[in-house]
Amino acid sequence: MAPISPLTPDKLYTRCDPDAFTFETTKDLKGSAAILGQERASEAMVFGLEMSLDGYNLFVMGPPGTGRHRFVRRFLEDKAKDRPPASDWCYVNNFDDPLKPRALKLLPGMGCRFRSDMERLVTDARAAIPAAFESDDYRIRRQTIEEKFKEEQGAMLETLQKEAESRGMSLIQTPTGIAFAPVREGQVISPEEFQKLPEDEKKQVQEHVEALTNQLQAAMRSAPKRVRELRARVRELDQDITEFAVGSLIEDLIEAYQEHTPVVDHLGKLRADIIENVDLFIPAPQMPDEAQEQTAMAAVFRKPEEAAALRRYGVNVIVDNGGTSGAPIVFHDNPTYPFLVGRTEHQAQMGALVTDFSLIKGGALHDANGGYLVLDARKVLTQPFAWEGLKQALRADEIRIETPGQSQGFLGTISLEPEPIPLDVKVVLVGDAMLHYLLQTQDPDFPDLFKVAAEFDDRLHRTPEAHQRFAELLAAMADNEKLMPLHRSAVARLTDESARHSGDSERLSTRIAPLADIVREANYWASQNGHDTVNADDIQKAIDARKRRVSRYSERIQEEILRDTILIDTTGSKVGQINGLAVSQIGETSFGKPSRITARLRIGAGKVLDVEREVELGGPLHSKGVMILTSYIASHYLSDEPLSLSASIVFEQSYGGVDGDSASSTELYALLSALSGLPISQGLAVTGSVNQYGQVQAIGGANEKIEGFFDICKARGLTGGQGVLVPVSNVKHLMLRDDVIEAVKQNQFAVYSVETIDQGIELLTGVEAGARQEDGTFPDGTVNARVQARLRDLAEKRRAFGASSEGPAT
Repeated sequence: MAPISPLTPDKLYTRCDPDAFTFETTKDLKGSAAILGQERASEAMVFGLEMSLDGYNLFVMGPPGTGRHRFVRRFLEDKAKDRPPASDWCYVNNFDDPLKPRALKLLPGMGCRFRSDMERLVTDARAAIPAAFESDDYRIRRQTIEEKFKEEQGAMLETLQKEAESRGMSLIQTPTGIAFAPVREGQVISPEEFQKLPEDEKKQVQEHVEALTNQLQAAMRSAPKRVRELRARVRELDQDITEFAVGSLIEDLIEAYQEHTPVVDHLGKLRADIIENVDLFIPAPQMPDEAQEQTAMAAVFRKPEEAAALRRYGVNVIVDNGGTSGAPIVFHDNPTYPFLVGRTEHQAQMGALVTDFSLIKGGALHDANGGYLVLDARKVLTQPFAWEGLKQALRADEIRIETPGQSQGFLGTISLEPEPIPLDVKVVLVGDAMLHYLLQTQDPDFPDLFKVAAEFDDRLHRTPEAHQRFAELLAAMADNEKLMPLHRSAVARLTDESARHSGDSERLSTRIAPLADIVREANYWASQNGHDTVNADDIQKAIDARKRRVSRYSERIQEEILRDTILIDTTGSKVGQINGLAVSQIGETSFGKPSRITARLRIGAGKVLDVEREVELGGPLHSKGVMILTSYIASHYLSDEPLSLSASIVFEQSYGGVDGDSASSTELYALLSALSGLPISQGLAVTGSVNQYGQVQAIGGANEKIEGFFDICKARGLTGGQGVLVPVSNVKHLMLRDDVIEAVKQNQFAVYSVETIDQGIELLTGVEAGARQEDGTFPDGTVNARVQARLRDLAEKRRAFGASSEGPAT
């Protein structure tokens, strides 16, 4: 097998050439707000919005930081400008049932105008009605009614008086009421004189008194009826006067809103209610000073008549689209249930919470009605009742303002039930792909409500055209945020950093947010250095500063390795010991760290013991890798004999969970070293998974793993014999740091790409692996021959041990 050569520096970093750009700085570019990776999303958005008449809502999925919200906003703005503005919506009092306020739909901008008209009506009525009630005409007509009542009452008393006189009696007023007394010679006789009368005459007087009293009682029984008649006449007069005072005011409004039937209907009912509750417009009589002092506390809590009238006859505008053009676009960042579907607020009065139609508040669905509502899917799903409330509104095509208790049916208190408002909105949910797939499979309503998905690519091909679009995007960002222009060298460096973020030298990451943060920080460093433009050095300083601020944990691990607290060898060679590589992720920061992996073996039943799994620290993918390498050893070396070893593989000084199969090739190398007795160079570290055929497969985090081991070697001193083995399929992913590439150029460090286990074991041991011969054996002295010989030796010893333990037959 031909020796494996280290990768050349050009394979370790695919650099963007600044001279390939035709501009000097981004100031020379026309900035473009295009979003990288939007092609498929744009196609789906166009389809979804064109199909919006069929009620299609959209789910825009993609990783955070790719500009999803910005793209959706710009796309919707372009579509919404050609649509008519949405209607105004307001709530008014339902005079038939105040617990069920009425909803009125008005033309854009007419809601506030209607509210002002109603406020003016109340103000005018507060002036016109008292004036009408203070007029001479009203006083004369009321006086006529009252005088007629008095005349009727006087006539009744006069009739009784005449009847009493005919009987020799007189009707007299006493402190306790009306009484009858006998009269002699025009004078009422005293009680003493009455007692001196003959018995027959006294009996006759008593009969007269009894008869007159009965007549009086009959007259008094009819008095309430006459009082009611009086009040009815006065009320009818008051209604006539009120109608005269406000009729023309309301007629003017009816004429102004005659094309809006619901408004005209409301004004008609309002007219009847004002006439019925005219007392709201008549100021309370002034009380004496001492009475005002006694009722000062009550006055604090008493609602002024004008405020009461405004609350009863006012207009609560919950959606005002006056002054807007095009359909509304609402981005709601706090989609709680009440802020999504609306709510009814309360006021404290006399120790109790009260409410009415004027305290109804609209939600995001009201604001977006007739247009588009954009929500973050994760936020909607994490807010109690919000997701169910949104689905209920979309299913019913109406917005029903009610508390979660009302909607769920477990609240028994009396509350407002505002009239539902028809809903015509297209909802755009923005979230990651996993949320979309979960909702598709777990929520049966989701596929019906959100039929179109628009997906953002998280990567795109790294081509000259993509580089140019990337530069235009940076130019637009610098211009919008008033930052310094970027020199083309800075653009090239950011392009390289984008490729590194994507984990692939042939791709660019569409996650612009992290790169935008770098540009902002580089702008600061450029200003500190007195630059007119942001150059590559400023970008690099920002990248280094960002990494340094979050490197405490990685530096602590490196420190412990250098102090030999964590045992990692970078020189010498050991049998059954190898340096594996792993990646740790803390938030947005990832870094590589080496781990010592050891393998020990003895005669056994062919089992490779995964210590991590036995103590429940190993995940299923790691256990799968161990099983694969066990299968490789059995089939590659002893296809027709039982595997007779018992091996144990362990990540030394591992105190947390281990998962993934990226160390399976490393574990196999350690096991082959233990079987062959050949030491492995400790200056080399390994990463890569393996399949049953001995092919080394790609893994993630190749850049971080190489740099993590390089940092340890550099800290201890580079010897030229140190390096890392990576799968061939990972070479296209390499975007290494400049100091690593420089060390490779100086032959102080090496990166090898291997395709098979045989290639890797040759590099690690310095001994030829050996190809399988026709008889199934390997050439003498090779690694594979040593492994095969050791396995057969273990098999012979196991058979011999089994035969001796059985003893002679009896």
